[in-house]
Amino acid sequence: MTTKQTALARLASRVALVTGAARGQGEAIARLFVAEGAQVLLGDVLEEPGEKLAAELGVAARFVRLDVTDEGQWRRAVEVATGTFGRLDALVNNAGILHMGSVSDTTAAQFRRVVEVNQVGVFLGMKAAAPAIAAAGGGTIVNSASINAFVGVAGTVAYSASKWAVRGMTRTAALELGPRGIRVNAVAPGSVATAMIAPDGIEAMPEEAKAAFAKLPLGRVGRPEEIARAVLFLTSDESSYCTGAEFVVDGGSLAGPVYD
Repeated sequence: MTTKQTALARLASRVALVTGAARGQGEAIARLFVAEGAQVLLGDVLEEPGEKLAAELGVAARFVRLDVTDEGQWRRAVEVATGTFGRLDALVNNAGILHMGSVSDTTAAQFRRVVEVNQVGVFLGMKAAAPAIAAAGGGTIVNSASINAFVGVAGTVAYSASKWAVRGMTRTAALELGPRGIRVNAVAPGSVATAMIAPDGIEAMPEEAKAAFAKLPLGRVGRPEEIARAVLFLTSDESSYCTGAEFVVDGGSLAGPVYD
């Protein structure tokens, strides 16, 4: 057992591919997976931080440049995972982008870019990884949705559309891949303190944003580590009877009209 691993490693002998892993939510997932005994291929377009993180995590991690909109890069990533670690047991489709803009102000190019990354990227990931996961005897896929996939959020037409699509693809893939031993679920985070919404940290966020988060039942914005623990559950055997489901981690955002 390495110093990075817990005494009862929940992902011992597992190999996982995590996208968007160079920073933020993906970094938190990668760190937790390694701590829980997994070998992790970090995929991202951010090469310098990705390489740095892989080096820090040691022999249990490797970085590969992965643009999730590129089918060829997906094929290579799966090949690197199986070639380096011998198998692939899990995929975490974490990579995503956010564009803020109303229906009237968002351009077609902006809309398509968000859909390409958040929706098509998830599709390409499942398509590329499923055969390798099945060949390993089955495993898991966790897709990143959002609370924006449950309610309308003004100013996020492209992002919300892509995340609603992730919910549908997750359920469809669960039906298709279950017989091959692959469980497919989605995690739906609320607002989380990553570069997507807090590029300069929580303290630097606008006061109106802080006030809005204070109205949540739990009274604060989420932490990447909290989402990572939900992804760990869905990747581990503890969720062995869970598939085709969405797991909301939102501090109570969807419990009721908390922002009134």
